[in-house]
Amino acid sequence: MVAAMSDILTITLNPAYDVSTEVGTVTPGPKLRCAPPRFDPGGGGINVSRAISRLGGVSTAFVALGGQTGAMFHALLGTEDFDVATFEIYGNTRQSLAVIETSTRQQYRFQLPGPDWSPEQTAAMLDRLQPHLSRGRIVVMSGSLPPGVPADIASTVNRLAVEGGARLILDTSGAALIAAAANSGPPFALLRMDGAEAAEVSGRTFTSPAALADYGLDLIRSGAAEQLVMSMGAAGTVGVSANERFFCQPPRLEPHSAVGAGDSMVAAIALEFARGGDLNDAVRHGVAAAGSAVLTPATELCSKATADEILEQVVTRGI
Repeated sequence: MVAAMSDILTITLNPAYDVSTEVGTVTPGPKLRCAPPRFDPGGGGINVSRAISRLGGVSTAFVALGGQTGAMFHALLGTEDFDVATFEIYGNTRQSLAVIETSTRQQYRFQLPGPDWSPEQTAAMLDRLQPHLSRGRIVVMSGSLPPGVPADIASTVNRLAVEGGARLILDTSGAALIAAAANSGPPFALLRMDGAEAAEVSGRTFTSPAALADYGLDLIRSGAAEQLVMSMGAAGTVGVSANERFFCQPPRLEPHSAVGAGDSMVAAIALEFARGGDLNDAVRHGVAAAGSAVLTPATELCSKATADEILEQVVTRGI
């Protein structure tokens, strides 16, 4: 069964017009002649919506866009298979550049900042967003925040979602993740982070899935979130709720690019929840989708066929 169009909403406040290319060797000084570029609409929530489409689901993407790059971004969205609700901002949508050095196959990723938001623009965004936070919806807020937006904006969005009867999955980083871990409002339905982010937020060192699960349970008991999904990269992913804790391990894979793995994981998790799956089902599908994404080049996301193959090889154990 495919989730209905109204079942999943993604939120991207700081999208990026993604440019990806290749060059023989990255060296300072001389002009570097690159391969023909590829252009993609990027940013956490947008990538989640794109991945949901590739996994056979549907979603609506709420995205903040502005300026000439925003217009180019919006044009790229016309080729994607999901609905779009835009919020117009002042200034140009940011850009990002990913360059693969073909001599080493290393990837260099450059992220430019987006325009500053005023408090008035943030308030207008919340007014525009609120009607989309409807009952029964799975809402995914993913990616970085624009400069000027309060670090705890996700808690505000979550409160609006809870009031509207929706469930919010949050995948962010930096100050926004620190604020989310200290969330004292209604708990997020699910909070996703990786091991390095957990170490940064907590000040602890995690050497095992069990230690990571212990920290996840601390966040659940503090009221920050109802469920935690905590990635340990190629080793696997921890799932934690008040009633269960487990570790999902993918098969050994030969990665091509790490871009899109986290977004593909979140897409699969949201899709499983929209289809009525539980946390264990969602994390297993998330691990498989992330695994399929690392097998693709540059900014490519997951593949349903590959994810389905990997899913059969995911091993889940209690911790």
